[in-house]
Amino acid sequence: MDLKRALTLRTVVSTSAGLTFATSTFIAAAQMAQSVAGDSAWLAVLLAGLLALTAAASFAEMNGMYPSAAAIRVYLHRGFGERLSLIVSFLYIGVIVAVLGAEAFILSQAIEFLVPAVPSIVWNVALLLIVTLVNLRGVETAGRFQDVVTYGVVASLLVLSVAALTRPGVELVRPFSPGSFTGLLNAAALGVFLFIGFEWVTPLSEEVTQARLVPVGMAIAIGLLCLVYALVTVAMTTTVGKGALAGSPVPQMLFGQRLLGVGGAAWMLAVSLGASATTFNAGFTAGSRFLYAAAREAVLPKWFARVNPRFLTPQNAVLALSLVTLASTVAVYFTRKYVLLVDLGAAMESIVYVLVALAVIRLRRLEPDAPRPVRAPFVPWLPAFTAAAFAVLALGALADDPWAPVVLAAGAAGIAAYVARVVPKLRAQAQAERAARVGRRRRPASGRGEGAGPQEDG
Repeated sequence: MDLKRALTLRTVVSTSAGLTFATSTFIAAAQMAQSVAGDSAWLAVLLAGLLALTAAASFAEMNGMYPSAAAIRVYLHRGFGERLSLIVSFLYIGVIVAVLGAEAFILSQAIEFLVPAVPSIVWNVALLLIVTLVNLRGVETAGRFQDVVTYGVVASLLVLSVAALTRPGVELVRPFSPGSFTGLLNAAALGVFLFIGFEWVTPLSEEVTQARLVPVGMAIAIGLLCLVYALVTVAMTTTVGKGALAGSPVPQMLFGQRLLGVGGAAWMLAVSLGASATTFNAGFTAGSRFLYAAAREAVLPKWFARVNPRFLTPQNAVLALSLVTLASTVAVYFTRKYVLLVDLGAAMESIVYVLVALAVIRLRRLEPDAPRPVRAPFVPWLPAFTAAAFAVLALGALADDPWAPVVLAAGAAGIAAYVARVVPKLRAQAQAERAARVGRRRRPASGRGEGAGPQEDG
């Protein structure tokens, strides 16, 4: 049973932008502002957005060639072979699902800021339950939920930012003078992680009404993110001050409170809940399609490929993601090890960007005549620059926590063992089942032909 083609450009944009909108991005924006002088952090946001666009160009070409729910798995398979593609793609999905637990913890800090009486884990579980139910109801329901929440978050942040920047007596300090070039580059490097996750819309390629919507939607989403992040970062620094924002786990709550009092803090809590909801929902929608496609290719148990006959959703994949995310959420809530997961997520995303950019270069040489509905510009130079830049960022993220490279290496080793030992058995089982089905179809036809053929005329 196939997935349903129902998603339009509006939902493609909200999915691509929605996964990057997270409560943790406010912390990254506040940290980024510390590296530049005055109110010039918006320049770093634009530079980071341009770097994200270079990665999006590679994803657009690969998506145009191979529009599949397996997405990254297919791109890397075509570029580097099956073993590497399986190891990287499974590690990719595992790390990102774990990062959702970190996002839930960061959200809990915002909730406790305003509603300390209710344990934040209760809100986290409630949000997870809502997102799971929405995704089980079908891609159209999940898409409408994503649209409403994402565009609501965008509108709220734009309104609050403009209100903060147009208050009487507000003057921007050195908005075009970021200080040292090194400081600007450091800020841009931090700013790149504001855009991490935009490519998670590619697994929805089998559910969009037109294949070209995915690359167009990614580009629009990055532009929208540039606008929102640039405004909200400057608005936070001018309203609260860099000193107060530095090191705060809830910079957005301080911003709302300073701007509009308790009502502003409540508004920003609603925005934080919405931002986390878009992250969870987009992650579930895209991640479940990846698991469905992997099971369809017999690299995961076929249980993951079961599609709900009424809503045409990969229901078992959604449920599996929900359970794993719940476990990650509870673990981070009690261990407080959210920084490790954030570093792992940033490193893994950067590694994937490196490999996809290199796959574009490699396939231009190996398959020069293959149809390319979308072509990345300036190949091989632009993808080579993308690969080099994100390789540096991946190393920086892994160096931030001594346990990050250890956990990533252990995860890769475990997945490599799974690929070597379990996947061949799943493939053999799937092949045997296909052979049995073919045999059952042929036997009745053969039986009808023995002594029971049609009479000759005459």
